[in-house]
Amino acid sequence: MPRWKRLLRARLGRRCSLAFLLSWAACWAAGGAFFIFFLLLARGGGSVFSGRCTDEQSHRILARLCFDYRKGALTGDLCEDLCVAQKLIYKRCLYYDRGKKVIQADWRGRPVILKSKNEIFSSYQRLGLLEEMDSQGIPEAELLLMVALEIKNVLGLELPNNTMGPLWTRRGPHWKAQLASMWSLLQQEEYIYFSVLQDFSKHVLRVIGSCGHFYAVEYLTAGHAWHKTLFSVEEAVGASFSGIDSKTKAIMEIAISFLDMVNHFDNDFSHRLHLCDIKPENFAIRNDLTVVAIDVDMAFFEPKMRDILEQNCTGDEDCNFFDCFSKCDLRSRKCGAERANNNLQVICDKIFRPWFSLNLRGSAVSFPLQLQLQKAVHECADPTTKVITHHQRTSPDSLSELYQLLRASQKELQTSGSYTRIHQ
Repeated sequence: MPRWKRLLRARLGRRCSLAFLLSWAACWAAGGAFFIFFLLLARGGGSVFSGRCTDEQSHRILARLCFDYRKGALTGDLCEDLCVAQKLIYKRCLYYDRGKKVIQADWRGRPVILKSKNEIFSSYQRLGLLEEMDSQGIPEAELLLMVALEIKNVLGLELPNNTMGPLWTRRGPHWKAQLASMWSLLQQEEYIYFSVLQDFSKHVLRVIGSCGHFYAVEYLTAGHAWHKTLFSVEEAVGASFSGIDSKTKAIMEIAISFLDMVNHFDNDFSHRLHLCDIKPENFAIRNDLTVVAIDVDMAFFEPKMRDILEQNCTGDEDCNFFDCFSKCDLRSRKCGAERANNNLQVICDKIFRPWFSLNLRGSAVSFPLQLQLQKAVHECADPTTKVITHHQRTSPDSLSELYQLLRASQKELQTSGSYTRIHQ
């Protein structure tokens, strides 16, 4: 080959290589910039795909709420503070998606969260009885029956009248607006769950009050997948709560609270409560490190869970409903009505596994005990050696073993002098 051709080919090769490297670097930088942008939005509570989670949009929605309050269309125990006394003050928009609005506010010096499934009051289905007759003439027994039927439709459960106190509005001077507001709240599954369970469980959000279709719940430190310990313990407990052993102590207490929550949801209600969307963002911690479910859009009691799972199928993958799985019977081509995994297995997989793979290194917990914890969490998350029928309930062996190992870890921290129980 002539010398000039070899030189030309070499130069072209170098140029192509340089062009490839520059192109790769540009793509990497763009990808990194997008990731940082996504991360900043996530930390701020916004959504990359939600262009309307803005102060302007939120103020407009609350102004519309107050307009409806002043004209007598809706009411609630927080309306006066929000619309007249200015004691419920908007702070920032946390989330907006397909009408669902989550807002952080300050209520009499206390941070709260305002939530609604739809942004506009008129978008909720109206109660037909209000159209047909004067609200004062509707028999209370008939109204109670309608409320009970709506709750049964949402929860899949029949509740006795004495458990409907938080959901029931007593007749007042603005009864028609009260009834319309109550009906809009009853069309929101989360509100029903929080209201029904708050007197029976420390592991659900407390409902503080409502105005029309918006209801307020306590503000808590939510989890984040990007946070090393999943929960910002410093934010919940205080800035002084730092250091590897302090964080290890917090992980132990939060993990035990997760186990308490699993045991509670499995055994303390008339039916098991299934969590089908388990991720750090759907849980929060109080300042005593109690774990609280803050997003229960995908929580179902056993009767409704069975209805959801029992679908047509051609394989097991057709029987997966988010984090709740069942098995496909290929003869009948129907998914089993019973869940094939459980809350503990998913929590071990999505919450415990990231914790106990890295976060205990350098702490006073002994290395053999760390290995035992990692092994127990791995077997809990993927119990391939267990019989399928044992999956229907939280495995007593896994639950008990994890309790024992976590308490043994607490004891080692205490012996080392680095463990003091929080808020004794």
